[in-house]
Amino acid sequence: MPSNSSPFNVLIIEDEPVIRELVKNMLADGTLTVDTASTGPEGLKMARSGRYHLILLDVVLPQMDGLTICRLIKAAPETAGTPVYMLTAKSKKADVDAAAKAGASGYIQKPFRGAELMALVSKLRGTPA
Repeated sequence: MPSNSSPFNVLIIEDEPVIRELVKNMLADGTLTVDTASTGPEGLKMARSGRYHLILLDVVLPQMDGLTICRLIKAAPETAGTPVYMLTAKSKKADVDAAAKAGASGYIQKPFRGAELMALVSKLRGTPA
């Protein structure tokens, strides 16, 4: 767990530019570093750097879906401990179950609120929301 003084790094893997920028802006409070990827392979490559404290991952992505990416992140020793939260409009119980089976730490359904994302970051950082 990073200390409060070290940067908290978030990776957003989302193919929709509007949503990607919206989430980035919601999290841009000056205490976070937020990187973004627009395709599955690009996001997986970035995730494998092992420098992220949180990965927000869409399920439906070009070239490689989010569930596959989640499984690959969780299978690699250097990234297995990184919390991966699915950020998706898919809301059926089967979708939530599939994400859990892939190793997702949680599931955030679109549309979501900025306060919901900031509460998650605060929880992972161990700071009050």
